Amino acid sequence: MAKVVGSFAASHAPNIARAWDNLSDDTREWLTTRYGELGDRVKALEPDILVFHSNDHWINFFLDNIPAFLIGIGELHDPPPEPFMKGLFPQESLAGHAGLGRYLLEYAMNADFDPSYSHKVKIDHGIGIPIWRMGFDKVPPVVPVFINLVEKPFPTPKRCLAWGHMIRKAIEAYPEDLRVVVFGTGGLSHSIGETTMGWIDEKFDHACIELFKSASDEHLATELDRMLIETGNGGAELRSWSIAHAVAGGEGFDLIDYIPQPETLIGCGLAEWKIAA
Repeated sequence: MAKVVGSFAASHAPNIARAWDNLSDDTREWLTTRYGELGDRVKALEPDILVFHSNDHWINFFLDNIPAFLIGIGELHDPPPEPFMKGLFPQESLAGHAGLGRYLLEYAMNADFDPSYSHKVKIDHGIGIPIWRMGFDKVPPVVPVFINLVEKPFPTPKRCLAWGHMIRKAIEAYPEDLRVVVFGTGGLSHSIGETTMGWIDEKFDHACIELFKSASDEHLATELDRMLIETGNGGAELRSWSIAHAVAGGEGFDLIDYIPQPETLIGCGLAEWKIAA
């Protein structure tokens, strides 16, 4: 049977790639060392597959088709199409895992979720930036799961926590002997395309970090519902972190680091949930 061996979260701001050569030395060093540590922790777990949860950025979704959740079930995915990601992924495609992807889809359907699916998604910067910065010699196969955060209504934090628990059960019911690492990417706080563009809500970021340390599902969902109304629109991406939290059973949170980072326009954070043996 497959096994979840790790659960992680990381920010994915476009400026990490777009502005890389123009970032200050301190910011580049911080990003290099922290994402490097993230990569070291993931590689040490020797994963066979990475299951990534991220929000779509108008790459796979558009106004005529916006599912709440979409699972990539193909053997191959297209690399990031954004101009600022060109050259970071020279390969023509990224490996998927159709077997696990299809199994997660069918398990979700039987668990009363109704995700959409795609045989060939485009991996955008939301997944691409963490993969790039972790520095894999060879990227393990990726099963991407996209969440609608482009146009309301969004999946609620409560629903995302339930999704995370379901994903853990689904992976561990998969009959092939695989080591699986789950990711949630996005956040922390930021404000994009609003009058508060560039605002980093440190109070929100630190409150979320504290919640991930010990909050129950009910308390975490309630607090996120309340706090997301009051912060910038990019805070919605904490839903991906809540999925990673639920995959780990709500335990073992270990903050790798956090810093408010005006150059990338985000509160930048990385974390691991230690999975009990």
